[in-house]
Amino acid sequence: MAPLVHLAIASFQPKKADYRANLARLADLLEQVDALQPRPDVLCLPESALTGYFLEGGVRDVAVTAGTLARDLQAAYRSRITSGETLDVMLGFYEVWRNRLFNSAMYVTLGGAEPVVHHVHRKVFLPTYGLFDEERFVERGRDVRAFDTPWGKAAILICEDVWHSVTASIAALDGAQIIFVPSAPPVRGAWPRQDDTPGPATIARWERLMREAADEHGVYLVFAPLSGGEAGKMFAGQSFVAGPRGDIRARADLWDETLLTVTVDLKDITRARADMPLVADLETMMPHLMTTLARIEQGVPHTLEYDAVEPAAEFGLRAADTAGGATEATPRSGDPQAAARSPKLESRPAVRSPQPAAGSDARSPKLKVISQSASDSAPHPLEIDAALVEEWLVMFIRDEMARRNFPRAVVGVSGGVDSAVTAYLAAKAIGPQNVLGLRMPYRTSSPDSLADAQLIIDALGIDSRTLDISAAVDGYLTHEPDADGTRRGNVMARVRMITLFDQSAKLNAIPLGTGNKTERLFGYFTWHADDTPPINPLGDLFKTQVWALARHLGIPEQIVGKPPSADLVVGQTDEGDFGISYARADEILNWLLSGYTTDDLRERGFDEGELRVVERRLAGTHWKRRLPTVAMISSTAIGEAYLRPVDY
Repeated sequence: MAPLVHLAIASFQPKKADYRANLARLADLLEQVDALQPRPDVLCLPESALTGYFLEGGVRDVAVTAGTLARDLQAAYRSRITSGETLDVMLGFYEVWRNRLFNSAMYVTLGGAEPVVHHVHRKVFLPTYGLFDEERFVERGRDVRAFDTPWGKAAILICEDVWHSVTASIAALDGAQIIFVPSAPPVRGAWPRQDDTPGPATIARWERLMREAADEHGVYLVFAPLSGGEAGKMFAGQSFVAGPRGDIRARADLWDETLLTVTVDLKDITRARADMPLVADLETMMPHLMTTLARIEQGVPHTLEYDAVEPAAEFGLRAADTAGGATEATPRSGDPQAAARSPKLESRPAVRSPQPAAGSDARSPKLKVISQSASDSAPHPLEIDAALVEEWLVMFIRDEMARRNFPRAVVGVSGGVDSAVTAYLAAKAIGPQNVLGLRMPYRTSSPDSLADAQLIIDALGIDSRTLDISAAVDGYLTHEPDADGTRRGNVMARVRMITLFDQSAKLNAIPLGTGNKTERLFGYFTWHADDTPPINPLGDLFKTQVWALARHLGIPEQIVGKPPSADLVVGQTDEGDFGISYARADEILNWLLSGYTTDDLRERGFDEGELRVVERRLAGTHWKRRLPTVAMISSTAIGEAYLRPVDY
């Protein structure tokens, strides 16, 4: 067993659902790893490294057997490495095993006469909640085992597997010295934090979990995540290694694809366990704990057992003495043997307790009372780390543009804060020369809106064009002279979207959406109009968060501070239409989306009228946030049985 193990951890972004293309790219990576000094013993890659993670029903299209993967990896290795040296590779993949599909990870040695598969771990805990639906498409593994490698003993836990502390315990008890954790965790959480872990809140949670598992079991944990994005779900990269004392030994950069190299000393495990022998304690107690687990599994009720109060006379004390405090041992009445059993007390001079001063309280001193509010949990704060969000959304736009093979973007610049923020982010992501700012006024549009839109265009140096939509809108509305403001506004919004998409087709560009989360939840948009652009960087930011981001980006206050308006009807404002301010609406929505009911909020003192406004708008507009409802008459209905992600 080698005391030093050289690791290379690749934060890798695969091309979605393209096994062959990713395998070819892995060959390039193997060549890069072969040239490193010291040469790595193990190359670690993420969960679903050769296909991408969110495949839904597409898993069956890309799943391979472990034997097929080992053969293909060996061929890729042999195509680039001619030194004759071997390399261990750990990577995640979708597996076919015994005619079933699994989310698996393999540990294999490449470069010998034949590839040597040391272990295949099949993911045990399949997240099927929130944005995850794994168990619908793959089956659960059943085992967690350690296995032998050329340098020592390892184990693999895939993503959520490590969230359950029992799995790391099993791996450590089985002798694992390094636990590899290939993962595909989409990051969330942009609020400011006090810890020193860079990036979104979920990254900090991952580090905490991994450090605690490493510290408790005296092992190394190697975190190998995906990077890049899949259909708006961003992976942060940022691989790291936690040491056996719960310390972070190395950490890669946020967002980027990186190859992190680190050398670990297996003797540190011995040192850590000598100081904190928790694994040894667990080995001793495990048989007893397993007995308890078996009883729980069998439904055996717990029997409460303890000794009753011992009679005072057993110790030769009178009942009166037990009440007031005995001064000497006294045999129980009627017990002739009691005197023989009771030892005589040694005679010592009496020691008097100090007497309290006159007027003082002779009783025991009272404890200090500390009263605090017993308030329960609250949702995550609306406050954002604006610098992190900027970086996050720039990466999102850049990733989505590259994935869809569009070099340019079109943004409808209205003069409002949402379109201004989108234009700023797009210019940072792909360069101002690749962004077209499109002004689309109607004859009743506010001149201030046009001026503010031009202010943004000039500040960014993006290309621009102004296309007046009045003739197109009026051409239809002349046939509908009785159309009210809502209908007229919807026609304007749809003509603007026709214009936006036509310009995108002309320029080989893609339209970027500008709708924020509050508007989307309130249904405050025209269906299949301003919600239509295929890429929207702001759709998961509440309006108040967009304002915070705008100020961070340096957008002029005359735009950020003016009353929000769709500018479809003269004198219209968003908050006037809502009957509630954005600030109050966002606060209530944040609670409701975090699982609290309106009754919960009433108990916390929220205004009844404001709750009714938010509840009515939220509950009455679900249909606007979905694709059209289709009558399902087959067992292969699109979006119900035939499931593929948007970027498949």
